[in-house]
Amino acid sequence: VQILLKLWRNGFSLDDGELRSYSDPTNAQFLESVKRGEIPVELQRLVHGGQVNLDMEDHQEQEYVKPRLRFKAFSGEGQKLGSLTPEIVSTPSSPEEEDKSFLNAPVVIDDSMPATKIQIRLADGSRLIQRFNQTHRIKDPPHFIIQSRPAFATTDFVLVTTFPNKELTDESLTLREADILNTVILQQLK
Repeated sequence: VQILLKLWRNGFSLDDGELRSYSDPTNAQFLESVKRGEIPVELQRLVHGGQVNLDMEDHQEQEYVKPRLRFKAFSGEGQKLGSLTPEIVSTPSSPEEEDKSFLNAPVVIDDSMPATKIQIRLADGSRLIQRFNQTHRIKDPPHFIIQSRPAFATTDFVLVTTFPNKELTDESLTLREADILNTVILQQLK
C-alpha cells in the first residue's frame, strides 16, 4: 500500500485526508513510530500485515489547506442480491394497462388456489402481465400470448427465463415447479 505523509506547520495528513494535530497523543505516537523507522500500528492494521510504502513531504512552512475532492472511481466488488430470476416489483404504468392484459386473453383463475403474476416481455418490445394459478402449466403462458396477440399464432417462439437464460420447454411442469412465480419471462423468436 502506498501512503503519503505530509507534514504541515499545524499538523500532518495522510494522503489527502484530514489534518491531524501534533498535540494529540495518538498522533504523537504515530509520528514517533515513523521517526524510529517503524510502521505505525494504525497502518499495520490497515494493510493486515502487507507491505507499506510510506512517502513523506515536508510542508512545514505552510498551513494545511483542505484539498479539493478528486473523483475516484468505484474500486470495490459487486455482489448479487436476491434470486437469479428477478421478481416483479413494479406495477403496470396504469391500472388500465393491467386490466387490458387481463381482458385480451382471459385465463381462468381458481381463486381458492394460490396465484402468481407473470410479466412476459414480448419479442416486439411490448409486455403483458397476467395472473395465473401456481398450478397452471408451462404451456399456458404461450397460449395466453397467442390469445392476446394473434399475430404470434403463426410465429415459432419459445419462452425463456431471465439471466441465466433457461428455455421453458417441459410443458408438463407447473409454474411453481418451473420456479417462475412472480417473475419476468422473455419471448424469443425461433
